[in-house]
Amino acid sequence: DRLWQMEFSRRIGHGTLSEVLGEATLDTDRFIRTLGWQRTAEIEAQNLEGDAKEALEAYAAGVNAFIESHGDTLPPEFLILGYKPAPWTPVDSLVWGKVMAWNLGDNWEGELLRARLIQALGEEKTWQLTPFYPSDHPLIIPPQVEGYRGWDLASADAGPEAFGQLVGMGGGDGLGSNSWVVDGTMSDTGMPILANDIHLDIQMPSIWYEVHLEGGGFNVVGVSLPGVPGVVAGHNQDIAWGLTYVGTDVQDLYLEKINPDNPQQYEYQGEWQDMEIIEEVIQVKGQEPMVLPVRITRHGPLLSDVAEDISGALGEEQAVAFRWTALDPNRILESLLDLDRAENWAQFHQALSQWAVPGLNVVYADVQGNIGYQMTGLVPIRAPGHSGLLPVPGWTGEYEWQGYVPYEEMPAVYNPPQHFIVAANNRVIGDDYPYPIAFDWDPGFRAKRITDLLSGQDQFSLADFQRMQADDYFLPAATLLPYLLALEPNGFLEERALNQLRGWDMGHAPSSTGALIFETFYLKLVENTVGDELGALLPDYLDSGSWPTLALKEIVADPQNPWYDDVSTAEVETREEIIRRSWEEALDFLGDHFGDAPHAWTWGRLHTATFQHITFGGILPLNLIFDRGPMPVPGSWAVLNNARFDYTEPFVVTSLPSYRQVIDLSNLANSQSMHTTGQSGIPFHPHYADMIDPWERVEYHPMVWDSGDVQGNKEGLLILEPGE
Repeated sequence: DRLWQMEFSRRIGHGTLSEVLGEATLDTDRFIRTLGWQRTAEIEAQNLEGDAKEALEAYAAGVNAFIESHGDTLPPEFLILGYKPAPWTPVDSLVWGKVMAWNLGDNWEGELLRARLIQALGEEKTWQLTPFYPSDHPLIIPPQVEGYRGWDLASADAGPEAFGQLVGMGGGDGLGSNSWVVDGTMSDTGMPILANDIHLDIQMPSIWYEVHLEGGGFNVVGVSLPGVPGVVAGHNQDIAWGLTYVGTDVQDLYLEKINPDNPQQYEYQGEWQDMEIIEEVIQVKGQEPMVLPVRITRHGPLLSDVAEDISGALGEEQAVAFRWTALDPNRILESLLDLDRAENWAQFHQALSQWAVPGLNVVYADVQGNIGYQMTGLVPIRAPGHSGLLPVPGWTGEYEWQGYVPYEEMPAVYNPPQHFIVAANNRVIGDDYPYPIAFDWDPGFRAKRITDLLSGQDQFSLADFQRMQADDYFLPAATLLPYLLALEPNGFLEERALNQLRGWDMGHAPSSTGALIFETFYLKLVENTVGDELGALLPDYLDSGSWPTLALKEIVADPQNPWYDDVSTAEVETREEIIRRSWEEALDFLGDHFGDAPHAWTWGRLHTATFQHITFGGILPLNLIFDRGPMPVPGSWAVLNNARFDYTEPFVVTSLPSYRQVIDLSNLANSQSMHTTGQSGIPFHPHYADMIDPWERVEYHPMVWDSGDVQGNKEGLLILEPGE
């Protein structure tokens, strides 16, 4: 079903794409080989023991049995590229964990953007454009919950007063997930119900593969990552769990001073230190191999050797080293397999103690009626004065990591008094927590919407939770809509467009006219308010997700705010002038694209999803075989049915709910799920794209559980017997 996806994934992780794709992927390979994901995974493989070692070796043996027996009937990508896959190894499974951690841990880019903003605007204006987490938005563990306060805060390395508002910085790029759970007092079954939808980049085939694994001590159903044994999210016979990304700040950039007489040395505390030099040999299809010398300091590999834009972002040629928790060997595979077999809260808590990266919010429920939450993943303890917000000097020794937050002091809660838990990439905990977790939280609009909905009625059913996962109500619109609706229309077109907004429910269905008008106006308002100051930085700022929305909320409340002045003109513009200009430009854009009939301006005409193949996506004529779409889809970046989009190519979907599950702890057989795009990765297979339409409609299929249901609903039966 997914052999090519597994092959492509391991080539990403090992940095060997160019061996089969040629020079086009050479820069990617150079970057990944410099990071050294393979080097770390090889150490992890050497450290494997017990069940985890046996599981990875057995998994690899099964993959290799297929490769050996089906060498003439491999997926079509191998035929197109003209080669057969090498045998699978445990390292190939482990290196995929690094790829996932990278996809969910790119806060170093935020550090670079901040540095570039400060260079262009100065510190005061930069902080205005990167606001704090809204004080009226919910925490995962709110102040009234006492379960996390069992530690002596005074004895911690740094007290809460050392960080203050820094730990609550806003930000986030809009990529995230939703999870929530209620106990039996809030469900119509008298037992917990758990909901989870995981938002990841759009791709073909799906990043997930559904599996029910029974045998060898396992009885667990949910989704797995092709190439990795175990279920990542789902339930077993005793517990259920769902995942969202914390956004932990686990990456830092260190500026290094290089010895002008010896480029293999760097300064540390007044002395020249020898770098570790590793020569990576990159095979390039149709060319001679490339030898890449990787320079590594005490802070990590020098990313600036392979990413010139890093140095450029800092204004001058600068050596920049990269510190990241995922480059330290860990035991995440052991953690995953223990999680799959956990029988209760204590075993669940213990299983996650080995989960190093990426940092995850894990919500929990069990068949005994308990609910809980555990934050997991390594959290660096930085030296006093090192916020993690910006690149720091590496030569002084003042900005070293001091270790990691002890697992037993990580935020967690069990059976909270409010009877529900919401984790939607929002801020985890308040200022009295002694360690800074992150600086760029999702702004909490989704978490607030979930909390509002859970507070709006007494009891919930599975169907209620499914409707919540389909919810497309856009909370941020409430800030700007009053200013739009106060406009006096100039002409019939403006009057009709304003009437559409007056009747808009702030939803983002494909048929919504109000959604398209508002989102286009919002884009123009950001451009006209801060675009003149940002210049070439505007696309990156828009791509940051929540920063522009939070900044505009503050700016628009002040009619004399200096951001309204267009620095490219002689006069000083007012708030009303900028809003009027943005409104007119928005209508011009929509009129040029769709004509002068506002009722034809529907969200689905621009908010479209194309499921592009992981290798051949968008490449004619192969995309005609491998891609599916475009198709109109609901949602936006700050709604529960989260479909983030690209502002520079309005409004094409870039990430979406890749998997949804709603789990009934009163009867596990009632649980429902759905992922994109289909189980098979083989084009034209009946199950290659059969989940796209029901996924778009937010429909589900049963998470078939009981043995009788499995046998009664099977499409086929494949029996694998060991050879001699």
